[in-house]
Amino acid sequence: MPKNNFVFLTFLMILSISLMPFMEFRALAQANNPVSSETGLDTSSETDTDEEEDGFDAEFEDEFGDAEKEVFDPLSGYNSVMTNFNDGFYIYVLDPVARGYRWVLPDTARRGVKSFFHNLLFPLRFVNNALQLKVKNAGDEFLRFSINSTIGILGIWDPAKEWFGLEAHEEDFGQTLGFYGVGGGFHVVLPFLGPSNVRDMFSLYPDMQMDPVNYVETRPYNFPKQEGESLGVSRQTLQYTELTLLKTINRESLRIGQYENLKKDAIELYPFLRDVYEQNRAKLIRE
Repeated sequence: MPKNNFVFLTFLMILSISLMPFMEFRALAQANNPVSSETGLDTSSETDTDEEEDGFDAEFEDEFGDAEKEVFDPLSGYNSVMTNFNDGFYIYVLDPVARGYRWVLPDTARRGVKSFFHNLLFPLRFVNNALQLKVKNAGDEFLRFSINSTIGILGIWDPAKEWFGLEAHEEDFGQTLGFYGVGGGFHVVLPFLGPSNVRDMFSLYPDMQMDPVNYVETRPYNFPKQEGESLGVSRQTLQYTELTLLKTINRESLRIGQYENLKKDAIELYPFLRDVYEQNRAKLIRE
C-alpha cells in the first residue's frame, strides 16, 4: 500500500507540473447551467437519480452564457470530426440500444441500477471533496454512503436524500486540479467519451482508480472459456468494460430524446458542445 501511495503521489506531481504551461489558456467563460457530454462511457461523476430527467434540458438553456474569451482550440479540425463521429455513434448505436433496454427493464429497476452505481462512486466524491478541503461535503458523502449502503440496500435506494435531506456533492479529480489553479489546457474531444480538455483527460486515470468497479474481478469458473485472456485482455478488464457499458446504457435509457432536444438549436454542433463544456467546468470549479 505505501508503494502504491508513493506512485500515486508521484503521478499527481508529474501531472500538475506538465499542465502548468497550459494555465494561461484556462477557460474564463461562465455558464449559467451544468452540462453533460453528448455520448460516452461515463467514468466521471453522475447527477442525482431523481432529478436527471428534469435537469437535463435546463442544463443547456444558456449554452454560451456570458463567455468573454474564446476557448483555446488548436485541435479544432480533429475535434470537429470526432464530435461528428460521437454524434453518429450515439444516434445509430447507443440510442437504439438504450431504447431496447428501456423496453425490457421497467423505470423503477433502471433507477435502482443507476443509484447503485452512483453509490459505488462514493470514494471518488469523498476523496475529491476532502482534497478540496470541503469538510462538510466530505462528511455528507460519508453519511450518504453509510445510510444508502445499509438502509438503501447497497445503494439501490437513496434514503439519505429522501429521509435526511443529504444531497450528493459531485467532485472529480479534474475539479480538484482546477481548484488548485491548474488550467484546463486546450480542448480535446475523446472518442466515445465526448468533450474534454488536457487537464480533465489526464484526470480520467485517477478517477478510474477510485471507481470500485475497476477492482472487481470475475472468478475463473464463471468463464467457460478464457477468451479475453487469449487476446491479451484480463478478465478484470473485460468485467470493468461490461459494467461500464451497463452503467452507460442504463443512464442513457433514463434520458432518451434529451440529447436530440439539446442539439436541435445548435448552429454548429462542435462549437456548441465545446463552449458549454468549458463553461460548465469553470463553473463547477468555482463552486
